[in-house]
Amino acid sequence: MAESLAQHRNALLALGTALVPEMVEGTIALTAPDIDPAIYHGVETVKDLSYGPHMRNVLDVYKRTDAAGSRPVLVYVHGGAFVRGAKDSDQTPYFANLGAWAAQQGWVAVVINYRLAPEFGYPSGAQDVAAAITWTVDNIAAHGGDPSRIFLAGQSAGAMHIADYVVGHGGYGPHGRALAGAILVSCLYDVSRASHQDTHRAYWGEDTAGWAEFATLPGLLETDLPLLLTVAEFDEPEFQDHAAQFVTAWHARHGTYAPMHRLYGQNHLTPVYAIGSRWDVLGPLLTGFIEVNS
Repeated sequence: MAESLAQHRNALLALGTALVPEMVEGTIALTAPDIDPAIYHGVETVKDLSYGPHMRNVLDVYKRTDAAGSRPVLVYVHGGAFVRGAKDSDQTPYFANLGAWAAQQGWVAVVINYRLAPEFGYPSGAQDVAAAITWTVDNIAAHGGDPSRIFLAGQSAGAMHIADYVVGHGGYGPHGRALAGAILVSCLYDVSRASHQDTHRAYWGEDTAGWAEFATLPGLLETDLPLLLTVAEFDEPEFQDHAAQFVTAWHARHGTYAPMHRLYGQNHLTPVYAIGSRWDVLGPLLTGFIEVNS
């Protein structure tokens, strides 16, 4: 008998919210087997294209082999606590599942690697995002993408790199209106309130008193770039706290509810890990957001 939504949610709940190896491995076991193999059919992948001088400055492009016309582009930036992660894996379907699924929606997907801490600290992530967007603007038409309709999505550390890019940290900012929207999945917005864990210090530095200037909350409250933000029901408490702060600050500034979605029955990893499976809740939000803003 197929697992029910309630059973799946309870299994995720039992894994807890802490990003320990057992939780990560358990989440993979619960999501990877249910990714539909059909999402890969008819999808061409062009791998390891260079967008910068470092060995980590590479990206993959996913597109339908039979698609015609100029299509929206989804650029994805992986998470990994600033110190780990990759655009693809031989051991898991991540993040080929996202690239192939996006191609099946009629888009072109670009999935990137970026430099990692502690070798590269703040704001190297925003700098690499900027370089990847520059590459996309300059080259994506050759792959069937529309360089004026680029949507930038990231999860966790990847979302924080995107937020830095959107608000102009590191001397970079959105490339005019080529960037049509940003999607931040489980992001920290007020770095002054971030926990002083090792991975945070590896990227933001040991001078925690100086972290306040890295906050993206003020800039995101003022941007006119369309935003889609999410937090998971079983996210780590820190991410839920920052999401609540963002919603409160947005309402105080704009008098409306923030573009924040609470993803029921999801943990920190599943919004992206479950794309292409029957447990996917982020995919429909991406589809609607890109359709409205294209």
